[in-house]
Amino acid sequence: MAKRGNRTHILMRYLLISACILLFASSITYQLFCTTIIDADKWNKKALSELSVVDTIPPERGEILAADGSVLATNLRFYTLRLDYRSERFKPERLMLSVDSLADSLATYVTKPRLTAQEWKQKLTAPLEKDKNSWPRSLLIARDISYLDLQHITSFPYLNIANRNRSGLTIESRNMRTNPYGDMARRSIGIVNEDTITGKFRGYSGLECALDKYLYGTPGYAKKVPLTHKITNWTDVPAQRGYDVTTTIDIKMQDILENELNNILEEKNAFWGVAVLMDVATGDIKAISNLERSPKTGKYIEGMNRAVLGFEPGSVVKTLSMLVALEDGIVTNLNEVIPTGGRWVYAGKGITDSHNAGNITVNEVLEHSSNIAMAKIITREYDSHPQDFYDRIEQLGFFNPLNTGIAGERIPKFPKGKDMSRINLSRVSYGYTTEIPPIYTLALYNAIANDGLFVRPRLVSKFSRNGEDSIVPVTYVNESGRICSPKNAEILRNMLTQVVEGKHGTARRLKNNYVSIAGKTGTSYMVGKHGYEPQHKRLTFCGFFPADKPLYSCIVLVCDPQCDSPKGAAATSGEVLKNIALKMYSRGMLHNYSDYAIDSDSPNKETKATLYATGNSKAYDHLKDEYNLSGSRQWKDPTATPDGTTPSLIGLGLREAVAAIERHGCEVKFSGSGFVMEQVPAPGAPLPSDHVINISLTSY
Repeated sequence: MAKRGNRTHILMRYLLISACILLFASSITYQLFCTTIIDADKWNKKALSELSVVDTIPPERGEILAADGSVLATNLRFYTLRLDYRSERFKPERLMLSVDSLADSLATYVTKPRLTAQEWKQKLTAPLEKDKNSWPRSLLIARDISYLDLQHITSFPYLNIANRNRSGLTIESRNMRTNPYGDMARRSIGIVNEDTITGKFRGYSGLECALDKYLYGTPGYAKKVPLTHKITNWTDVPAQRGYDVTTTIDIKMQDILENELNNILEEKNAFWGVAVLMDVATGDIKAISNLERSPKTGKYIEGMNRAVLGFEPGSVVKTLSMLVALEDGIVTNLNEVIPTGGRWVYAGKGITDSHNAGNITVNEVLEHSSNIAMAKIITREYDSHPQDFYDRIEQLGFFNPLNTGIAGERIPKFPKGKDMSRINLSRVSYGYTTEIPPIYTLALYNAIANDGLFVRPRLVSKFSRNGEDSIVPVTYVNESGRICSPKNAEILRNMLTQVVEGKHGTARRLKNNYVSIAGKTGTSYMVGKHGYEPQHKRLTFCGFFPADKPLYSCIVLVCDPQCDSPKGAAATSGEVLKNIALKMYSRGMLHNYSDYAIDSDSPNKETKATLYATGNSKAYDHLKDEYNLSGSRQWKDPTATPDGTTPSLIGLGLREAVAAIERHGCEVKFSGSGFVMEQVPAPGAPLPSDHVINISLTSY
């Protein structure tokens, strides 16, 4: 009976299990039937809706390049490393075995964050003292590192475990817009920000903004495609990379300009400054810098792009007024004498000059920077119809958009209509009641340097993509392509040269023995709560060099210097331009090369170029090719000295000087930069007992 009872229980269990399996199978069969037959339409619609979803593939943003192809802005992938203490196979004892060596390695190599070895050890071990459920999921190890740094850091003890589940290491990556040259021309290049609405990264300022539609590229599209075992993304339309934009920026010139502007701003304790350097023939902007004092550090950093914003320019506008006077025949005799005196009343308002010059000729108006003389010349013609003066400047194309490629560009503002009264006419003639962006003033002076050809300033020379280039041609601001005749351009160049070279020139301190400079100073008082404030000034110098054969034009504007040293336009903005010209001359950027040496025994022989400051024979071929020199040439080597005496280092660069003196077992102490001009002890003198030779270098 007992056996029969057990068998009955077993059969009941099998029956119950079989019933459950049958019920479960029936449920599956029913659901399958519902899915494939009854609800087929619903699921087919859902599948179709999933397959119809189109994903956008963001394009790769194009690069911004310097004139020589150097990368100014590009896309790089950066990585962030974290530790997940609650990773599935994380073992705290494994971390503790390597924590000392890991902390040392991180302290030596990681800069974001920068911690000592002890601080790293504390950071890595502190979580282990808490409850396991409180262990962090993302302890920061390194932020925004390059791929090479990633490879190096993941070779550190503990982090080099192949299975990341065991170490808890997680790696995040993201694309970032990077400027390899740091803050160089940063505002002109611009920045990229994420659009909070679309989530796309678009240009926010500078070239990144102005040329965003070219740099951004064309998005691609992907859709879902059913395969045998899964549904996967299929690229329907591939994303097209943005154009690479080649700018006109010259890295070497940019470096010179930024450094010289920064030096003057620091020396004069100015609020901000802007400088632009342009190629006369093409209008190519070779360098541009906008520096302002940081309220946090007091140092000068790239700030607002004021090169394209309007400011009252001061006396630099007198050149425009003189151009109109020459073109319209208001003045025909350059030797005509114009009485100025100390004060002249026009339309009930007094006009004064900073320096009472008495009687001056038309040819001396810019040299003396006379407000009275300039106002007398312009009002002579436009006194009864001031609006015609505005119309004449408009006819020149001075109000046309320049479309340089710099975001935020504005056009000049002059009073017009009812606002162009007789009083404003006189004030406009010497630079007040106007707002002119520095880039427009530079374009005017550049046209004068370029025989009157009014070329358009440009910051972009080429667009490239997929091996195809689109060249941006040299264009002109107005339809005629000219702002004045070649004859009047020459007259104006001579006037502007006298501003620097003349006895009474307001920029005569800029005269030097190496590069002839032509240009004009300009001072404008800043407007405060109670009108103009003479203690606060914007100081401008705009000109070109070399004055006799202009290659480059340049404008510099310095705002509100607070120093005790001289702070006129020539001593601030003018000094920047002068130093730029001298540095470019010293580096052979003005189509100049080393001094010539004539063979005195054979005066009819060809001139031989003398090469200084190089121990590299390849410089011979470079100079020949660069400047297309003809005839024979000779090397100028340092003067030979007897063995055991001090060698001659005169004319060598620092690198060659150090190499030469180290061969004699001595070391060098130096001051300045450029080429060796002086040395102590002198060449041929006994070697010093302390084995130290002092040298002085100069750039020009």
